Order: sequence, then structure tokens, then C-alpha cells
Amino acid sequence: MDHKNNTGKNFLVSLLTAMRPTQWTKNAVVLAALAFGYGDKAQHLELLSGLRLALPAALLFCLCSSGVYLINDLIDMKSDREHPAKRYRPIASGRISPIQAGITAAILLATAFAGGWLLSRPFLTVILAYVALQVVYSLFLKRVALLDVFIIASGFVLRAIAGAAVFQDPPVPISPWLLLCTFLLALFLALCKRRQEKGSIESAASARQRISLQKYDLQLLDQLIAAVSAATIVTYAIYTLWPETVAKFGSSQLGFTIPIVMFGIFRYLDLLYRQDKGDRPEKLLLTDVPLLLTVIAYGTAVLLIFSIPRGAA
Repeated sequence: MDHKNNTGKNFLVSLLTAMRPTQWTKNAVVLAALAFGYGDKAQHLELLSGLRLALPAALLFCLCSSGVYLINDLIDMKSDREHPAKRYRPIASGRISPIQAGITAAILLATAFAGGWLLSRPFLTVILAYVALQVVYSLFLKRVALLDVFIIASGFVLRAIAGAAVFQDPPVPISPWLLLCTFLLALFLALCKRRQEKGSIESAASARQRISLQKYDLQLLDQLIAAVSAATIVTYAIYTLWPETVAKFGSSQLGFTIPIVMFGIFRYLDLLYRQDKGDRPEKLLLTDVPLLLTVIAYGTAVLLIFSIPRGAA
């Protein structure tokens, strides 16, 4: 009996590991529309009532992304077995069979689609677009250098759009500036990840497994990271100080968050170049204390600024 219990427990642990719960932090982007909709003085969006829609939307996106991760690992199962680190993944190592992984992925995606149908039809449309994009990425586009990082960044933009799509009465429009900032920041993180993979001691094995990695050059990646990080900071600064943004939120104090964003990017660059830790952004977000405090400080500052009554700033 104990052996059966341990076997079942080990299977559940392996299944949860394959679902990559540490990656769920990426889906916090779904909540961005709620935060900025709450700050919009013309929306009259209540935070608690908004959370009743935004939190289920983020949860459904977590289920959706886990289903996509399982599909990706099924597609990469053979190549993962040749990788020095990825061969220990539950599917590649045989702790989870392909049939079990496929059934779990189908259940997760079906649950996400059903929940999306109940929440909002536009939200469901975004989820379907996200899954389609990720499947095509796993099958083909991940092998195309440069295009692969653009697809990754586009996935974050879809998350931000999904967070706005869940609100129908009243609708919450999302600023193109915010979408651009989201895209640039995600592109920055994706380039940093490729830079770390290319420069790591496992680069030879990674390059054999990922064709696109062979087509990247360290000097090119360094230049792209510098350009995109600068573009991210400048774009965010313009967004916070843009007259329409000031009028929308009834305050110009959002500009005070610019140094927080700059520090967060600089800290990440320090982790990448000085500490060789740029390959797991979702892990760094939870384990690096300065980076975690930066995210908390930014979120707190935004909520405080948005809570200031119009005309009080």
C-alpha cells in the first residue's frame, strides 16, 4: 500500500513539475489591464470587482500555458533526452508517459477554453490565438533565429490583451503604449535568455538541440540587448509623461516610477553579465531579492499613484 501511495505521489509531483508552475509568474501580465484600468479616472473601475474577473482570467491562462508546456515537451521529447539538463524533465526522463502528458494537456486546455467561454468571448478568442501561436512556435518557429524571440514577446502581448478582453461592462481599453512597453520588456528578457544559453558551458549541447541558437552571435545579442533595453526605458518614460496618459490617470506622478523600471532592468543586466543568471527570468523574479523588491516597489507605487483622487496630485 505504501509503495502504491509513493508511486502515486511521485507521479503527481512529476506531473506538476511538467506543468512548470514556476512559469506562472509570467501570467501576472494578465493583471496589467486591471491595474491601469483602475487608475483610469474615466473608467470608474472598482479594484475588488475587477479582481473577480482578472484573477480567474490569470488562473485560466496558467492552466492554458501549462497545457502548452506539456505539448512543447511532447514535441521536444527526443531532443530533450540528448540535452544535459532537459533530459531530466518528467516526459523526457520517462516519469510521465506521452499518453499521460497528452491527456493532461487536453484537460488543461479544455478547462481553460471552457472557463474563457464563461468569462468573456473576446478573452476566449485571445486564449485560442495564444495556443495556436505557441503550437506553431513549438513545431516550426522556434528554429528561426530572431523570429523566435519576437514570438515569445508576442505571447506576453497576448497576455496583456487577454487581461483587457475579460472586461466587457464597462470595457477596459488598453493603451498601445502599454502594449509596446510589454512587448519590448518581454523581447529584452527573451534576448537575455538567448544570450545566456549561447554563452553557457552547455552551449554546444543546446546548439545541437536548438537550431536557431546556432545562428545567434554573442556580439549581435549584446548589441540587441543594449538597443532593446534602452528602447524599453525610453518608451516607458514617454508613456508615463505623455499628455494623454497624464489626463487619463489624472496625475503626472506615474513618471516617478521610471527610476524603478530602470533599476529593475539594470539589475537584470547585472545578473546576466556578472553572475551568468539570465536564462531563467521566472526563477530570478522569485529568488533574487533586489529584483523581487523592485517588482513589489513598482506595484506599490503604481497602486498608490492610482489611488490619488483627481486634482490631488
